[in-house]
Amino acid sequence: MRMAHAFAAARPAAMHCPELTTRGPRPEESAALLAAWRRDLARLLADDLSGLLSGDRLDVTISEPERLGGADALRRIGQVAANSLLRVGASGETALISFDFATAIALTDRSFGGDGRATGGMPEALPRSAALLVEEAATMIAGAITRASFGDMPPPAGTSTRGDVIVRSESAARLKPFALDAEVLLFTLDIANRQGCIWRATLAVAADRMARLLPDGGRRPRTRAPRSAASGLAAPFAEMPLPLHVVLAEFDLSLARLQTLSPGDTIPLAMGRQVPLMVGDTVLAHGSVGTAEDRMAIRLTRFPVSASAEGLVP
Repeated sequence: MRMAHAFAAARPAAMHCPELTTRGPRPEESAALLAAWRRDLARLLADDLSGLLSGDRLDVTISEPERLGGADALRRIGQVAANSLLRVGASGETALISFDFATAIALTDRSFGGDGRATGGMPEALPRSAALLVEEAATMIAGAITRASFGDMPPPAGTSTRGDVIVRSESAARLKPFALDAEVLLFTLDIANRQGCIWRATLAVAADRMARLLPDGGRRPRTRAPRSAASGLAAPFAEMPLPLHVVLAEFDLSLARLQTLSPGDTIPLAMGRQVPLMVGDTVLAHGSVGTAEDRMAIRLTRFPVSASAEGLVP
C-alpha cells in the first residue's frame, strides 16, 4: 500500500495588516488608561474653568463611567437640557456634554460674582447669558478632553489640541450623538469651589469612540521595521531608461543670419575641453571628448555637487 500523499493548499495563506494582528490592551490595561485619562481631564478642567468662574479655586472629579444603551443614556440626560455636541481628540471624535438648566444658571450667576447657588425652579427657557456661558464652558471642556487624549506625550507637529462645539440644542436626541442601540459611557463631572458649591455636568461618549480618546489611542504602540532608503540601483528604478545628451558646443546666431542660412554654409564651432553630459536640462557630469574603438566617446572627469545632492548620482 502506498502511504505517501502530495498535499496542495486549498487557498493562499491569509496576509493580515499590522492593525489586525496587533493585540490591543488587556481589560486591566484599558481600565488603567481610563483612570489616568479621568485624572488628567479633571486636573485640566480645574485649571481651565477657574477663569470662567471668577477665579475660583476648583476641585473637579470625574466618576467612573456607567455603561448604558444609547436610548437609556438620552433618557438619563432628559428631554430638556443645555446640550453641546463636541468634536474632540486628535481624530475628531464626537462627545456630548450636558448641563441641566438650573446648573447653567447657577454657573452664570457665579461668573458674574454671585454665590453660584441654584435657587428656585428650573426655567422653561435658558437665558441668553446662560446659553453663552454654557457654550464657553463646553468649548473649554472639549479642549481639555483633546489635550488629555495625548497623555504625557506632546502632540504631533501640526496637530491641533483644541476641541470645539459643533452644535447646541436643548434636545440631546436631536443632536444624535450616538446610535440608540450603541453602548455609551456616561461620566458625571462634579465641579466644586472652596465655598461649598458643586456644579454637575454629564459627559456621554460612545464606547467604541472612547478607546480613541485614551492616550496612545487605546492600543499598544506598534514597532515598525526600519525602512531602507530608496536606491537608484534597486527595482523598479534600475531598469528605467533615461535619455542623455552631450552638448559639444553652444553659440549665438543673430535672427538675420539665421534667416539667410542655406545648404553648404559653414558655421565654425569652438569646442571646449570639458563638455556637459545632461539629463534634460540638468547637468549630470562633465567630461572630455575622445574616441574609443573607432567611435566617439566621452571620458567623465567630474560631477557637479548639485547632481549628487539631487540623487542623480548614486
